[in-house]
Amino acid sequence: MNKDITYSKEHPEFITVTCLEWKPLLEEDRFKDIITNSLDFLTTQKRILVYGFVIMSNHFHLIWQILGDHLREEVQRDFLKFTAQQILKLLRNENSSMTQDVLVNAKDRKHQVWERNSLGIPLWSASAFNEKLEYIHYNPVKAGLCQYPEDYKYSSARFYELNEKKWQFLTHHEG
Repeated sequence: MNKDITYSKEHPEFITVTCLEWKPLLEEDRFKDIITNSLDFLTTQKRILVYGFVIMSNHFHLIWQILGDHLREEVQRDFLKFTAQQILKLLRNENSSMTQDVLVNAKDRKHQVWERNSLGIPLWSASAFNEKLEYIHYNPVKAGLCQYPEDYKYSSARFYELNEKKWQFLTHHEG
């Protein structure tokens, strides 16, 4: 066990974050990189542990655990707000037509990247954890993007199947 980390009383959690109206805003790798860079930052800051992830073109799944005295609601809010701002910044700088895809003109915002109320499920048991991790890893296979989970780039499957540590923010769930 890492002595530098203050573990939370929270259990690991499976979350699903969906792009507004399931639009493929994350199709390009550079948008996926915004998410992975943000996860890297949050782990470096010892706010979270990330046990598994997959980033698809219109949604992503994570298994994470909030650390120390950080509150899940605050970490998740900051993470989603920051990633949305970075995606919007790229779209605006390029004068992308995709900017119109996220135009909502709501009272509190002009654009919206993520659907509100992301799904979050606490993982109380090892069997629930393993079920969700397998679900995450097989998501690209079911979508027809690859034949084997470890073939998909933006996933933790290679970490678990091939012991490849491309994503520094990942922590193996078995310690």
